[in-house]
Amino acid sequence: MNKTFVFAVQGEGRGHLTQAIATYDLLTARGHKVAAVLIGSSKRREIPAFVRERIKAPIITYRSPNFVTCKHNKSIRITSTVVKNMLYWKTYRKSMQLIREVMQQYKPDLLLNFYEPLIGLCSIFKKFDCKIVSVAHQYIYLHPSFSFPEEGSKREAYAIKQYTKLTAKGSDHLLALSFYPLTPVTHRNITICPPLLRKDVFQQEVFGGNHVLAYLLNSGYMQEIINWHKAHPDVELHCFTDSATVKGRWHYDETLCFHSLDDQKFLHYMANAKALVTTAGFESVCEAMYFGKPVLMVPVQGHFEQWCNSRDAAKAGAGTHAESFNLDVLLDYLPQHQHNTEAFRQWTKQTKQLMLQCFADVLHQPVEELVSEEKTSSLFDLQSILSVNTQLGHS
Repeated sequence: MNKTFVFAVQGEGRGHLTQAIATYDLLTARGHKVAAVLIGSSKRREIPAFVRERIKAPIITYRSPNFVTCKHNKSIRITSTVVKNMLYWKTYRKSMQLIREVMQQYKPDLLLNFYEPLIGLCSIFKKFDCKIVSVAHQYIYLHPSFSFPEEGSKREAYAIKQYTKLTAKGSDHLLALSFYPLTPVTHRNITICPPLLRKDVFQQEVFGGNHVLAYLLNSGYMQEIINWHKAHPDVELHCFTDSATVKGRWHYDETLCFHSLDDQKFLHYMANAKALVTTAGFESVCEAMYFGKPVLMVPVQGHFEQWCNSRDAAKAGAGTHAESFNLDVLLDYLPQHQHNTEAFRQWTKQTKQLMLQCFADVLHQPVEELVSEEKTSSLFDLQSILSVNTQLGHS
């Protein structure tokens, strides 16, 4: 029997949006209906055009909590973020009312929450009538087998865990997307799941090109790229950014080009790149790992989650990390990079089965009833988990 879903997506950055697209494709290919997609947005960011192009369902936007950056749009200002979001409480109450109206209108069987905090806040005041599954990389922080980097701040680790618990309020199950398997695979209501890669990733022709690709979450980092490029004009660079000054494509010179965000073009350039430079967002790093492209991860200043991602992904064999966009670090690293591409690809093959099994469990029905396009394969056993885990550098 086909089911009806509603998505709620935190619109900060690209990762949660591409995860929603991948899930939309997974469900609609099996005959299920995604009735609406709720996206929490802010004045600082626009919803990328590729989201509306790929998701053929009503997209409803509203104001949602988001980060405050410095005037140069580079680092995150934690205190200002907390204060600003408290001042916007009345606005967020209106957003929560809109969410409830949408839920009442479509009456979905399952609400999928891609790390949208207002879903958790709504659930605190009054639980939704439908089941909820929350999907995000951040839920790995709540799994007992995950450890934050030892050199990290315990205060910030505690804070991000509490915020993550807030987004999960009212959820019947959590899918924690991960660079690598953890054992146990399922702990209480948390299931460790491979990354949600879009079908476009699997369709790319991959080969080693000469250019370095950069993804800049915050446009303030463009100047750092330009400064490095001036000293290394022989290195071909392509940079994708959400900067309003880049309208489609901006050729800075013969070997440096900036592009507006475009998911298809970005994947094409990544599949043919020598390496990727990114602000340590989970999704972009996973795509690079699938393509076998070494990654230089530069966490946004003050963004503890990205700081953790950069250390965690490096342990899984993605690449290396730095505190600024000094691409010398990447060039020095490239000769020593060891590819774990096949192990990572084996891990990603489990995504569909784990997600469908999770949805079936929450809806209390056999997983076969959720599948109409493809036959499900059996879940992988503990030995296969340990095998992939070992190859990716974890125990």
